[in-house]
Amino acid sequence: MLSTGPQRLPLLLLLSCVTLVLLFQVADAKRDLKGACVTCQQIIDNFNKGLERTVKQNFGGGNTAWEERKLSKYETSEIRLMEIVEGLCDSSSFECNRMVEEHEEHFETWWFKRKAKHPDLHKWFCIETIKVCCPKGTFGPDCNSCVGGSDRPCHGNGMCDGDGTRGGNGKCSCDHGYEGEFCLDCIDGYFNEVRNDTFSLCTECDTSCKTCTGATNQDCDACKEGWEEDDQEACVDVNECASDSSPCEEDQYCLNTEGSYSCKGNYLCAPGCTGAGPDKCQACASGYQDTEGTCTDIDECSQPEAVCTEEHRECINTKGSYTCICSSGCEEKDGECVPQPGREEKRREEKRREEKRREEKRREKRREE
Repeated sequence: MLSTGPQRLPLLLLLSCVTLVLLFQVADAKRDLKGACVTCQQIIDNFNKGLERTVKQNFGGGNTAWEERKLSKYETSEIRLMEIVEGLCDSSSFECNRMVEEHEEHFETWWFKRKAKHPDLHKWFCIETIKVCCPKGTFGPDCNSCVGGSDRPCHGNGMCDGDGTRGGNGKCSCDHGYEGEFCLDCIDGYFNEVRNDTFSLCTECDTSCKTCTGATNQDCDACKEGWEEDDQEACVDVNECASDSSPCEEDQYCLNTEGSYSCKGNYLCAPGCTGAGPDKCQACASGYQDTEGTCTDIDECSQPEAVCTEEHRECINTKGSYTCICSSGCEEKDGECVPQPGREEKRREEKRREEKRREEKRREKRREE
């Protein structure tokens, strides 16, 4: 019987720690079983690549009998095997290199004695010899069949945990649209188009249905939020924008969408609009004016009273506003527009020439009179 009082707490803590350690060890062991098969498959993949890489090695490509004999000898030689084995693992892959080192003699056995009878190296090496993998559709230490059978794991609608390895628990992770222990049931939003004890085809419901028995909006058992049942018992979109009180803010208009709505603003309008466009405003925003029911831009630069009053600045109209920029030949310094060096003298010279041309025209006109 466990002791009570202060002595009991350390003992319980010790038991908890031991339990956690054991659980972590079990989890690590399961991961190792799966990882060992993955490593073995990578080794076989690299072995097959090595076969392709060395298939014409040491062969000049000619047609002489000497080259044919040389190729034939190299094809089954120990030299070719070692060249392939040396390329099975990256130098940084500890698990791969350890597996190859531990079982190198098996590669020699298969190469010289088993290859003709057992051409599938993965099956002979990974599954039957070192037993780190299982045939497709099976899992676990004893290579038990996955749920639904090894030919169609999870009835073809999911992945079997540990499939093809000596690890895993064989439980199904169902594909999207399917659920249940056997991946034969359909999730909400899907219905069984075909269903028996060994086969299930789940098809997506109409967009309006939360659950359904068929593919149309009249086959809904329940409507999704944003849809409602009409007089024909079909799920139809709710027009949230048609309600007496708009769900949007005062300066926005409501745009209905399937199953929902969105609120959008109209930059042409002061608070209050009924839609997009310059003719949907209840009042125009600053910088715009009402022209026969349409909000149009005000050209501040053409107003009788100048808006750019600082020296050497000119007005540029923009949508809904204006901006003041430095006049041609000037540049901005410390917030003021000043003539660029040499440009002021040039401007004065041009002004003098213009005045001279005007004076000559006046003289010519007096002579004609």
